[in-house]
Amino acid sequence: MSSPDLDMRKLRYFVAVAEELNFGRAAKLLHIAQPVLSRQIRALEVELGVRLLVRDTRGATLTDAGSQLLQDARFLLAESKALRERLSRAAVPTRVVRVGVMPGLLATAAVRTFESADPAHRAEVVPIGAAEQLELVRTRTLDVVYAREPVDHRGLGTAALLEEPRDALLPADDPLVRRRSVRLAELASHRPLQDPAAVPEWYAVATPERRRATPRVASTMEEKLERVAAHEGFAIVPRSATAFYRRPDVCVVPIEDMPPAHVTLIWDAAVVDPVRDAFVAAALACRDQTV
Repeated sequence: MSSPDLDMRKLRYFVAVAEELNFGRAAKLLHIAQPVLSRQIRALEVELGVRLLVRDTRGATLTDAGSQLLQDARFLLAESKALRERLSRAAVPTRVVRVGVMPGLLATAAVRTFESADPAHRAEVVPIGAAEQLELVRTRTLDVVYAREPVDHRGLGTAALLEEPRDALLPADDPLVRRRSVRLAELASHRPLQDPAAVPEWYAVATPERRRATPRVASTMEEKLERVAAHEGFAIVPRSATAFYRRPDVCVVPIEDMPPAHVTLIWDAAVVDPVRDAFVAAALACRDQTV
């Protein structure tokens, strides 16, 4: 004859008594009468065919079998709770918010905060480049973008996230790398590897020759590093990006008179989406953990 299945309610009662080693205190914690609790524990012992507790006037002590059951019951109860939570999540459709992130920026803390607030919410983080950060929002390929200014985000929803210093990427043998910092005017004759519109402060002090030239724009950080190392030009990048991307033949030099770079959250304001808005709120709350 097979033994009856374990009753999770009786296991929960047993764990309370085993941890308190006192039926009265355990009964109060469980919000049941002490005689009811005693009957349930006796019934569990009968079902298992072992003695779990030795009762006396001072309380109760665990038998060897009781100690083993306490260890296993804690695990079973935790698994039972986790199973119920998984089933609850499975019953609710998952909503995924697609988030674009520029190089050097971190959305990890925002994702963790956003997902922990609602088990039905997930965030998918996608690395993006400067040329596509607005297009991916306008085409609704992404719900939110961590964008780097300057960008023309007219007609879109925005929220200022943070600002950070900017540095120059220079070849390791450039004379300026021996300096602790440089001024923009000292970079006026250097060839840019980015659209001058992205660094208007440099363009304002650039030599006429450099202003007239059409730059060969490097679209990614990897390409910027490669071409700086090849002496094709220099790049101005936010400090968080230089912390992420390094190579020995490229040096990072702070620009002392360059205004800080601005990071802005951007989304399509024409789309009403409370879940997306919840992610934006999480990102703003975690702004200090973005770089």
